[in-house]
Amino acid sequence: MRKSFRVKKEKDFNAIFKEGESVANRRFVIYRLANSQEHFRVGLSVSKKLGNAVMRNQIKRRIRHILIDHRNELVDNIDFIVIARKGVENLDYAELEKNLLHVLRLAKIYQEGNRSEEENTTN
Repeated sequence: MRKSFRVKKEKDFNAIFKEGESVANRRFVIYRLANSQEHFRVGLSVSKKLGNAVMRNQIKRRIRHILIDHRNELVDNIDFIVIARKGVENLDYAELEKNLLHVLRLAKIYQEGNRSEEENTTN
């Protein structure tokens, strides 16, 4: 994921936490806030309670991969933070994807059928 698609600065995280709305399910919490850019930006937070550095980085890689796979179905002009909750470390990839897409739908960030025409013709 390119740097322009990431929320990295502490002031950006704090603004999203302070001014944004939150939505949650059992495995994830999403904070969202509208931005003025032409694309979404995402920040990831995985607590040390979920495991050692190897496990936390694996969780973040999987979340990033899911977001990249579904980037054309994500709403533009929004910053959001994905916070992984306890239990995520035990999920396989398919369950992780199902749970993440569920909470993104609740947050109105993920919209199925929003893919470009180019992708639809190749499938």
